[in-house]
Amino acid sequence: MADTSVLSLPVASRKQPAPSFAVAFPAQVPSLGNLDAYIAAVNRMPMLTLDDERALAQAWREQQDRDAAGRLVMSHLRVVVSVARNYLGYGLPHADLIQEGNVGLMKAVRRFDPAQGVRLVSYALHWIKAEIHEYILRNWRLVKVATTKAQRKLFFNLRSMKQGFDGFHDAEIDAVARKLDVKRSDVIEMEQRMSGADIALQPVGDDGGDAFGPIAYLSARADEPDAMLEARAQERLQRQGLEQALGELDARSRRIVEQRWLAVNDDGSGGKTLHELAAEYGVSAERIRQIETQAMKKMRRSLAAYS
Repeated sequence: MADTSVLSLPVASRKQPAPSFAVAFPAQVPSLGNLDAYIAAVNRMPMLTLDDERALAQAWREQQDRDAAGRLVMSHLRVVVSVARNYLGYGLPHADLIQEGNVGLMKAVRRFDPAQGVRLVSYALHWIKAEIHEYILRNWRLVKVATTKAQRKLFFNLRSMKQGFDGFHDAEIDAVARKLDVKRSDVIEMEQRMSGADIALQPVGDDGGDAFGPIAYLSARADEPDAMLEARAQERLQRQGLEQALGELDARSRRIVEQRWLAVNDDGSGGKTLHELAAEYGVSAERIRQIETQAMKKMRRSLAAYS
């Protein structure tokens, strides 16, 4: 049973802690027990303008305004429904997928910084999908062989990339490895595991004939509407706006921004700290922070036209 004293959205009980704010769930929105009514209700929720979204996000970050956080969540519930629908091919209940996606949405709202110059919908997609992926992996037998980062990439992409063939040729294996940035040996290993009877997903039907498991219906990720919109927005912002914004900075400011933000990898490695940059330029760390802050403000003004 969900702990409604902590979390008022329709989210099932979970082992991990819930986000650190409660969201008041409007009475006019039914529970996920009535899925059709829930979907119809969230689709009627008004969308936020860019200015409203920024104001609410700022109110949450600076004042811990839970009502503001709640409005951000409620206005994006339809996004969760849309994303969750793309994972119905795994044979898991739509309501459960939405539950997990709602948790990801709340995590995104808690961390969202409007000063970064992106819309919440683009930022939240990562968190929504991450929670849904975790749920799928926890509930499929294949979780036992999909625990590393490379294996998870292959788990969610390999079957759709086979394009109906029984197996991969050497050239196709190399192409998959390059596209997903994994080792060739990982592709071969996951292909064998996904094709092996010992970890085969339970097929539909028991007549002994050929049948498909849920993974056979996995859609191509690049063709999903949310992925296409996200890719277009990011491409426009990164290729046009970012380069223009960086070009307006002096050499020192640009290097500080690049080392503090752009050179940092997903795992936190790379880039330089304030103290490392301070030593490089012979100034205090506080001075580097001031330069960084001024440069970011200037870039935000330039990027506003691309948001």
